[in-house]
Amino acid sequence: MQKWISLKNPYVHIEEVVEKQSNQQVMDNRLRLTTTIEGIRYLANQALAFRGHDESIGSSNQGNFVEIIKCFARMNMEVEKVVLDKAPQNAQYISNDIQKQILHIFTTKVRKTICRELGMNKFYILVDESLDESGKEQMTIILRFVDGQGFIRERFFDIVSVADTNALTLKNEICKVLGNNGILVENMRSQGYDGASNMRGSWNGLQALFLEDCPYAYYVHCFAHRLQLALNGAAKDVKVVWRFFLMLTNIMNFVNASAKRLNGLNLIRKTELKELLDS
Repeated sequence: MQKWISLKNPYVHIEEVVEKQSNQQVMDNRLRLTTTIEGIRYLANQALAFRGHDESIGSSNQGNFVEIIKCFARMNMEVEKVVLDKAPQNAQYISNDIQKQILHIFTTKVRKTICRELGMNKFYILVDESLDESGKEQMTIILRFVDGQGFIRERFFDIVSVADTNALTLKNEICKVLGNNGILVENMRSQGYDGASNMRGSWNGLQALFLEDCPYAYYVHCFAHRLQLALNGAAKDVKVVWRFFLMLTNIMNFVNASAKRLNGLNLIRKTELKELLDS
C-alpha cells in the first residue's frame, strides 16, 4: 500500500525530485553569479581595488570585493543563502581568476560598443606610453572620431604591454589591436603623440611608419605635451618664475611634513575667512 500511494503521487517520483533539485541549483548558481558580476561592475566603475591584504575568514576586512558581497547578503536574504560560506566550495565565484574572467568580458563588451559607435568612419588615434609601478612599459590607445549622430567621441580603447618603445614595435601592437577589433588602419586620418624621436621622427618615427600606409594620417604634436614643454622652458628661463615655484615647493614640503603645522595653517585660514565674511 505504501508503494501504491507513492506511485499515485507524482511529486515524490525520483525524476521529479531530481529535476526540482536541479532547477533550484541552477537558480542559486545564477543568483550567486549575478551577485559576483554586480560587485565586480561596481568596483571596476569606481576604479577601486578588488583584493584585500588579508582575505582569510578570520580577517576583519577581507577586501573590497568580498566585503561588497557581504553587503549584498545583508540586504537580501535570498543572496545570503547562496554566497560565500553558504555556497559550494567549487562554485563560490570569488576567486581572482573568476574576477579577471568577468572583467575581460566587460572589456570585450565595451570595445564592441566603441566599434559600433565608430563603424566605418574615419578616426584619429592618440597614443602615449609610460612605465607602470611594476616596471612594465604600457602603451595606451585612444580613439577620437565622429559617430553616426555627428557627435565627437573620444574613447579610451586599450592599454597594451610592449617589450620596448621602438617605433616598429609600437606600430605592430597598434595594428594588432585595431585588426583584432575589425578597425581598418586605412581609415586613420590623424595621429597625436608626444615629441619623442621614436614617435615624431620624420624617417623612422611611429608617425612616419603610419604615413607609409595611410598618407592622410597627419601627425599632430600633443597640445598637452607642448604646453608642458612651454611651461618648463618659461620656468627655467625666467628667474622670478623659477624662484617662485622653488619657494612654493619648499613651503609645501615644510607644511605637509607636520600635521601640527598643517592644522595651524588651516586654523589661520578659517579665521581669515570668518573675518572677511564678518566685514
